[in-house]
Amino acid sequence: MTGSDRTNNGGDGLRAALLRALGESGGGLAAVTRLARLAVESLPIDGASVSLMADTGNRETLYTSDDVIAEIENRQFDLGEGPCFEAFETRRPVLIADLDSPDGARWPIFAAERDERIAAVYAFPLVTGATCLGVVALYRARPGWLSTADLAVTLRIIDAVTVALLEMGAEHRTAPWTDLPANHPHIHQATGMLIAALQMPAQHALARLRGYAFSTGRPLADVADDLVTRRLDPHDLDQC
Repeated sequence: MTGSDRTNNGGDGLRAALLRALGESGGGLAAVTRLARLAVESLPIDGASVSLMADTGNRETLYTSDDVIAEIENRQFDLGEGPCFEAFETRRPVLIADLDSPDGARWPIFAAERDERIAAVYAFPLVTGATCLGVVALYRARPGWLSTADLAVTLRIIDAVTVALLEMGAEHRTAPWTDLPANHPHIHQATGMLIAALQMPAQHALARLRGYAFSTGRPLADVADDLVTRRLDPHDLDQC
C-alpha cells in the first residue's frame, strides 16, 4: 500500500505521535527523521524530505524517504529553481496538485527535467518569526490535492519539525545547520574558486556553476568535484 492510499491519524493519536517523536527520539536529527516518517505514514503521500536552508545557495538535506524525493531535492539544487526554492523565498506553502498543469510549468527547467514518477509536490517552509529554517517537501505519484484534514495534519507536523530544528540550534547554541556535515562541501569550495578566479559575486558564481552543469548534462556535485580536483579550470566555465 502506498502513502496515497493511507488515511489520516485521529487528532489525539497524531498529537501523541508528535510528542513521542519529539520526546522519545532523543531530539535532533532523530526527531526530524521520525517526524518525516510520520508524515509519510499519516498522509496520502508517497515520500517526504526535510532540508535546512540558510539561503537559496546553501542547503543541507536532513532526510529523504526514498530515491524519488532525493532526486527532487538534488534536481532543484542543481537548477536553482522549483517548489522548495519558491516556498523558502516566499515563506508560503507551494502546493502543486498536478505538475503537468500550468502551475507546474512556472519552473520551466525543473518541469522539463523532473522525474516522471512525481505527479504532485507540496512544499512547506519551516518558518519561525522572520526566519525560514528550511523546507519540508512531500510528493505523490498520482495527481491530487491534499484535503483540508490532510493540510491540518501536515501543518501540525511542520510545526513539530520546526520545534525539533530550533531545539537542535539551542543545543548547539548556533544556527542548526552550522554544525552539520555538508552534503556537497565541494560545491561551496568550487563556488569560492570561481569567485576568486572570475572576480564575481557569490550568487553569480553559483549560477555559473549551475549553468555549466545544466548545459553539459552533468550533476552539479560532479562539476564541483572536477573544479576542486583541478580536472576543470574555472575559466572553462567562463565560456558558458
